[in-house]
Amino acid sequence: MTRLAGKVAIVTGGASGMGRATVMRFLADGAKVVVADLNEANGAETLAVAKANGHGNDIAFVRCDVAKEADVAATVAEAEQRFGRLDIAYLNAGVGGAFGPIAETAVEDWDYTFAVLVRSVFLGMKHASLAMKKHGHGGVILVTASIAGMVGGAGSHAYSAAKAAVISLIENVAAELGPERIRVVGIAPGVISTPLVHRGRPEKYERQFQHQPWPDRGEPDVIADVASFLCSDDARFITGETVKVDGGLLAQGIALWGTGKENMFMKSAGVNRGTTGEAMVVRNLRDKS
Repeated sequence: MTRLAGKVAIVTGGASGMGRATVMRFLADGAKVVVADLNEANGAETLAVAKANGHGNDIAFVRCDVAKEADVAATVAEAEQRFGRLDIAYLNAGVGGAFGPIAETAVEDWDYTFAVLVRSVFLGMKHASLAMKKHGHGGVILVTASIAGMVGGAGSHAYSAAKAAVISLIENVAAELGPERIRVVGIAPGVISTPLVHRGRPEKYERQFQHQPWPDRGEPDVIADVASFLCSDDARFITGETVKVDGGLLAQGIALWGTGKENMFMKSAGVNRGTTGEAMVVRNLRDKS
């Protein structure tokens, strides 16, 4: 598939996890990619993987602290200088950030969380949009949000608040940049098996992976697939939207009554007539098994 043929993309946090998977997908779909990441060792490894797959001339690496404006501006400039333009900016870089009780949260940790997760998105939108306007071809700004920004209980208070801010930025900046034919869209992952989540021990987080209704574990490639679609002309009328990619986790809701086959409403059938004075009817479905 060459749905991104001729496109030039930046992927922040592109040296591991969802970022690296998306870099490889973009390359396979015909794009040229600048990988921006703070981790130079992971960056070198990503370049090596791309080269081994025949994409050595279509990729570059830039060490980038996404919370620093000079670094973000330099990353955009590298894409323009090396590949001549910028069509796609995938603002994916992230950290887990501050966690723990709010009374125990240091202001420095709070500020760090918002610098990496929110300021970086603002800076990426700012400099990517400037480049896209200059080249006059429009473009796509894609952002990694999170279901934690959509509901309570899916992340720490700091992380969740930062991702909620990102979702609001996506909507507001999409409205601003639409007339320039620059689309702004988001992906809200659920539990995805990345180093950020499992820190090298995916088996430790098996319980988290089992909360979703969909039986398959979320792997980085499921994000890459959606990213490729959203950045392609197939999604040309989608902007200001954040797409949940969570295996149905939020559709399931807060799951007060259990999940999957252990949901109590799956164990029986009938009708609860509340306080009408009429009898409740319950049929035990396990008696049929």
